[in-house]
Amino acid sequence: MSNKYFTISAFLLVIISIVSCNSFQYRETNRFYKRQAKQLIKEISAEPFAVIDSVNTVAAPKWVGTTNFDLRKPNFVIIHHTAQNSCDQTLRTFTLERTKVSAHYVICKDGTVHHMLNDYLRAWHGGVAKWGNNTDINSSSIGIEIDNNGFEPFEPKQIESLLNLLSVLKSKYKIPETNFIGHADIAPTRKNDPNINFPWSLLAQKGYGVWYEPNSSITLPSNLSTPYALALVGYDIKDTTAAILAFKRHFRQDSTSIITEADRSVLSQLIQRKISSK
Repeated sequence: MSNKYFTISAFLLVIISIVSCNSFQYRETNRFYKRQAKQLIKEISAEPFAVIDSVNTVAAPKWVGTTNFDLRKPNFVIIHHTAQNSCDQTLRTFTLERTKVSAHYVICKDGTVHHMLNDYLRAWHGGVAKWGNNTDINSSSIGIEIDNNGFEPFEPKQIESLLNLLSVLKSKYKIPETNFIGHADIAPTRKNDPNINFPWSLLAQKGYGVWYEPNSSITLPSNLSTPYALALVGYDIKDTTAAILAFKRHFRQDSTSIITEADRSVLSQLIQRKISSK
C-alpha cells in the first residue's frame, strides 16, 4: 500500500513539475536566448579569416592565432528608470523582439533583481547617446533598469538591491567610480531617467558616482562658459538647455534650467575631479 502511495505521489510530482515548466511565461524567450548565445559562441570561436596583405597582395598561407586576449569588459554602469507600470511589464517589453530594447538587469519594487543578459554581452539600453568622446555607450556599459514610472520615489528595497549589485559590478570589472551615471546624462535630449527622486548622493557616498555640494570658494573661471564646462564633465552640448537640465537633475536634484553660482561651483569641482582622475 505504501509503495502504491509512493508511486502515485511521485507521478503527481512529475506532472506538477511538467505543468509548472510549461506554464512559465518566458520559457520560449529563454530558449531564444540560448540559441542566440550559441550562435555568438560559434562566431567568436571561428578562426580569423584570411586577408590580403597590403604589401604583397596575397593572403598569409597559415593562420596564426594570438595567445593574448580576453573578453571585453564593461567600463560604465548606466542607471535607468523603466517608465512603465510594473516589473512584469518591463520583463515583457525586454522579451519581445520587436521592441529592440533590453538591459542587463531589472530591479523590481520588492528588491528582486532579474539578470537578463550576461555582463559581457552588449545590451540595447542606451540608444543614441554620448559621454565625452564615447559615442557607443552600449558597447562599454552595463544597463540597469529600476522599476519606476518616472515620477515616483524609489523603494528602499530597490536601492538596497541596487547597492549590492553595484558593489559586485564595481569589484568584478574595476569600474571607476566616476563612471556610474544616468541615462539622461548620456542622452539629455531624449531621456530624463532616473527621475529627480533618485538618490545619487547616497550612491556617491558608497563609491558609485560622484557628488559635490556648492562651495563659495570654488567656482568656474569667468572665461569658462557653462556649455564648455558641461562638455568637460562629459555632457553632449548640442542642445545646451537639455544638457543643463540633465546636469541639474543629477547633481543638483533640481528641475530648472537656470545656472546659478552654486551650480557653477559644482561644475568646477566635477571638472577638477575628472582632471585629477586621469
